[in-house]
Amino acid sequence: MTTRHKTHALILCLLLICAADSTARAESAKPLLLRRPTVSRTQVAFVYGGDLWVVSREGGEARRLTAGTGVETDPHFSPDGAQIAFTGEYDGNVDVYVLPAAGGVPRRLTYHPAADFVVGWTPDGSRILFASSRTSPSGSDRLYTIPTTGGAEVMTELPLPTAGDASYSPDGSRVAYVPVQQWQAAWKRYRGGQTKPIWIANLSDSSIEKLPRDNSNDFNPMWIGQTVYFLSDRAGAVSLFAYDTAAKTVRQVVENNGLDLKSASAGAGAIAYEQFGTIYLYDIAARASKRLDVTVAGDLAEVRPRFLKIEPRRIRNAALSPTGARARSSRRAAKS
Repeated sequence: MTTRHKTHALILCLLLICAADSTARAESAKPLLLRRPTVSRTQVAFVYGGDLWVVSREGGEARRLTAGTGVETDPHFSPDGAQIAFTGEYDGNVDVYVLPAAGGVPRRLTYHPAADFVVGWTPDGSRILFASSRTSPSGSDRLYTIPTTGGAEVMTELPLPTAGDASYSPDGSRVAYVPVQQWQAAWKRYRGGQTKPIWIANLSDSSIEKLPRDNSNDFNPMWIGQTVYFLSDRAGAVSLFAYDTAAKTVRQVVENNGLDLKSASAGAGAIAYEQFGTIYLYDIAARASKRLDVTVAGDLAEVRPRFLKIEPRRIRNAALSPTGARARSSRRAAKS
């Protein structure tokens, strides 16, 4: 091989290495849809691909906790961070489950045919708070608690006619909650009759205190000390706000000039929130947010290339990409 050929070969090899490195970086830079984060003193749990994952509060490679065929969602760390309560549908129905934060076999706690959705924990960590329409004649959700040991006979209902998102005060005597449920969620800047307020109920007599608002959509209340943090679209894009229960004032905590914050959960001096599939941690003491860099690796059936047999009569709205390399279509579900 001549010197010229060797030089060309070396350049080609370097180009191939650079291309492979660029491809690897592009693969690692792909956005992930990480949803519904919850935070403990050492970890952040979240939903990805319909399963629960956990990662260090410093970020890094996530570890998979669940692998059920249904959807596992709404994770909430216990106050001590040792357990995670979540909504699962392992057996076809939507129910309350709990598992060790270190991993293990989930335990089913509710068995009612109505859907049960995990909302949080009682301050002492002995019971899980969940929402269900099981006893509501109107079909609206109400709030219940159940001990981590399970058992219908020890389940209690909170004295509120309708309630969804909720969070206990530190002493457990009050609860901040959302009394309205929208039939069409994620309607941006909605200002109709179903906008969502946040109320504070005294559980001893069900008396109500209403957070100040001007027909905004307020949700995900998180009670920390004498402050109720929450998400709201009152200033434009959904962002993080705080209500001082002593001063009766609201302030914006996170400035947001981008896409809506979709969910948030508090624990151990921080609030984990989700924006465009990315998780951020807001340090309550420092009043600052940081992005959590997370990598996810696993056998994800949803993203594996595969063949599907689709009957032609169910294909609609088909279209080719400009290069003809890809095709897109929607399909009508089969009748049961």
